[in-house]
Amino acid sequence: MAGRRWVMVAALLGAAGVALGAFGAHGLRAFFEANPGRQSSYETAVLYHLVHSAALLGAGLLGMASPSRWAQAAGVLFTLGIVLFSGSLYALALTGTSLFGALAPVGGLSLIAAWLCTGLGAARIDRRQ
Repeated sequence: MAGRRWVMVAALLGAAGVALGAFGAHGLRAFFEANPGRQSSYETAVLYHLVHSAALLGAGLLGMASPSRWAQAAGVLFTLGIVLFSGSLYALALTGTSLFGALAPVGGLSLIAAWLCTGLGAARIDRRQ
């Protein structure tokens, strides 16, 4: 059940990432022309948002194939990482408030930990066979 939940969260986050990317490319065009330095932060947020939504999908599928605490932890950490890393960069790009940028490293560490948990979850499958 937990793996299926992460697949559903990944689908929602992936859809949101596409919508935010389209909004940034079309709806914020004039804003970014007036604030060119902020566009790069927004694009980085979209990139990491989408890549890690796909990674969350993989962690969810891993959890469906072989439920483990590692797959569950990966789901939590990928979700937290997307929210903190990409969310802080979205906020930084739109507001220019550097305080939001301070959350990005915490989100980045969460994403790194999620990848490690995914690897440990996969390693557990090999040991069971």
